[in-house]
Formats: sequence, C-alpha cells, structure tokens
Amino acid sequence: MMWKDKYKIGVELIDGQHRELFGRVSSFLQAVQGEGDWEVKLEQVKSTLQFMQNYVVEHFEAEEAFQRQIGFPEYEKHKQVHDEFKSTVNDYAETFVKEGYTQELVQELGAKLMTWLIMHVAAADQRIGAFVREQGGTQ
Repeated sequence: MMWKDKYKIGVELIDGQHRELFGRVSSFLQAVQGEGDWEVKLEQVKSTLQFMQNYVVEHFEAEEAFQRQIGFPEYEKHKQVHDEFKSTVNDYAETFVKEGYTQELVQELGAKLMTWLIMHVAAADQRIGAFVREQGGTQ
C-alpha cells in the first residue's frame, strides 16, 4: 500500500500527514503478512496501534482546523467520519486488551486500516482540495 501522487489534495500539511499514515499502515501490513514469528510481529502490531490511536487524533485535528479555517462546507460530515474512525481504532484496542492479539483480529484491523485510508483520502479528502482550488487558492 504505497502513497501515490493522485492522493495529494494540494495542502502540504495534510498531504505530509497522509504520506506518514500510508507509510505506517504499509509497514504494518508488511509485518503482519510477512514470514516470521508471530510474537516478533506483535511488537509491530502494538506499535502501529499505539501510533494510530495518537496520530489520527493529531492528523484529524489539523485537518479539521484547516477545514474550519477555509470554511469547508462539508466540515460537520467530515468530522463525523473522523470521529467514527477514531472510535473504530479505539474499539480494536479494547478488543485486543480483552481477547488478545489474535492473527485473525490483527488481519481484520489491517484490512480496515488500508480500506478506510485509501477510500477516505482518495474520495472524501479530495473534496477539501477541490474546494481550495475552487476558492482560487493553494496551501
């Protein structure tokens, strides 16, 4: 799962954060799907989960602040989607604490992270960039 230039929205702060998210999720997927001892892989899983819990909050706050700053008309809807994703990541964290880090559950999380990130950045976030361009600006 590699970052592609077509995912850029034209706002450097957000594009940079998206590149970081893509890199982390890609590393996570490679670790989980690669050969090797599951116990060793668990360190990468735990590290990525911790990163996602923290970084998505930081990223979403920055992206939402930018949306408010430019008067993005879909802000409330976009924030709701962010809130739902944060809840999903936190739900997985709670499930891992209760049930353990099973390969099946970790694979499920990886698929959700990848799918959500691609769909969100390639569709919903593109509307932010389009709005900026419609307003005659670049960031």
